[in-house]
Amino acid sequence: MKGITIDQARDHIGEGITLRGWLYNKRSSGKILFLQIRDGTGTIQGVITEPEKPDLFSRAEGLARETSLIVTGRLREEVRAPSGCELEVDEISVVHEPTDPFPIELKEQTPGFLMDHRHLWIRTGRQVPILRIRDAVFRAFREFFHERGFVATEAPIITGTSVEGTTTLFSLDYFGEPAYLSQSGQLYLEATAMALGKVYWIGPVFRAEKSKTRKHVTEFWMGEAEMAYFDHNANLNLQEDLVSHIVDAVTKERRDELGRLDRDVDRLREEVKGPFPRLDYAEAVKILQDEGHEISFGDDLGAPEETSLGERFGKPVFVERFPISMKPFYMKRDGKDPTRVLAADLIAPDGYGEIIGGSQRVDTVEELVSQLKERGLPLEPYEWYIDLRRYGSAPHSGFGMGLARVIAWICGVPHIREVIPFPRQIHRLYP
Repeated sequence: MKGITIDQARDHIGEGITLRGWLYNKRSSGKILFLQIRDGTGTIQGVITEPEKPDLFSRAEGLARETSLIVTGRLREEVRAPSGCELEVDEISVVHEPTDPFPIELKEQTPGFLMDHRHLWIRTGRQVPILRIRDAVFRAFREFFHERGFVATEAPIITGTSVEGTTTLFSLDYFGEPAYLSQSGQLYLEATAMALGKVYWIGPVFRAEKSKTRKHVTEFWMGEAEMAYFDHNANLNLQEDLVSHIVDAVTKERRDELGRLDRDVDRLREEVKGPFPRLDYAEAVKILQDEGHEISFGDDLGAPEETSLGERFGKPVFVERFPISMKPFYMKRDGKDPTRVLAADLIAPDGYGEIIGGSQRVDTVEELVSQLKERGLPLEPYEWYIDLRRYGSAPHSGFGMGLARVIAWICGVPHIREVIPFPRQIHRLYP
């Protein structure tokens, strides 16, 4: 019998095949036993009738959930099944049977219990399609930049400097020297962009934020890009194209998985049709004040404010030209108003908040030194970064995309922890 995976089953209707997977669930209807078999690519129903195969029926009836097994049989069309077919089971070979009942039940359980058993929870229900969609998002991100001539590179995870402020750093002892887990690869990508022109990476970053919101974790993967000779507007155009590309690619490749999550694919595709609105920060504050939000010029946009802007426009929206007090030292100031920076946050609809933060970067020694001093940061650890402005500096821009938030938005899940295989939160280090 030919070995296939469940996602290939539609192409083998009428044939005898072999599947390797696990028993997800089972139920009986009189003399008929229905086995739900999963293999990581999907789930298919296997059928055994007792009058025709009494011994096989008896053996299968006693199998525990999550038994690993090899199943042989013949595929037949079944339009009501998600796979479009079902399997008439002829033979089952048990590879391993659990010694205890599987702890994740196919009913609602508490988030704490599920997170304590995350290593098992990822096998069930919504979790498999979410993780397959995550894979598609990462691949679409890479494809986008590869197709546009960007070079994939990387940044160190252990650093000696802060990028996003000193209050959210995880510190460590590096052979007697103080060091930190990276908050962003940006500074190093800027250096690489001056060698290669346009670069990107995907890597882990760490923020020691004591936040318990549905949009925050302490470790996550960031997709970042830096581009020489890109100004602020070119930067925003690229970000818009990237988001549209990711949604287009994922909704085409993972339509079935999105359907299992009850995500409205057509609505999602409609949301990313450009152009995305671009709001001056002052304009955004005025809109929010008119809608009754208690916000003043200079305040950060919180979850309620971001949700309101998303609802107002029904698609991702850029908020740009923030006051200098709100943003880090490396952002270039607006030539028309030096109290603002040429930066933008891209806010996703449906309450998922900021998914991209980016800016045009400072490109002169004088500006950078001045802005480091303004924030009380020592120059010595940043001397190599200042060197980028001493030797062949050029206008350049970049951004970072929080991939977990993008995946959560695409999937329509309520909490970011569901889209990360093993999330790290303020009180979560196990498993």
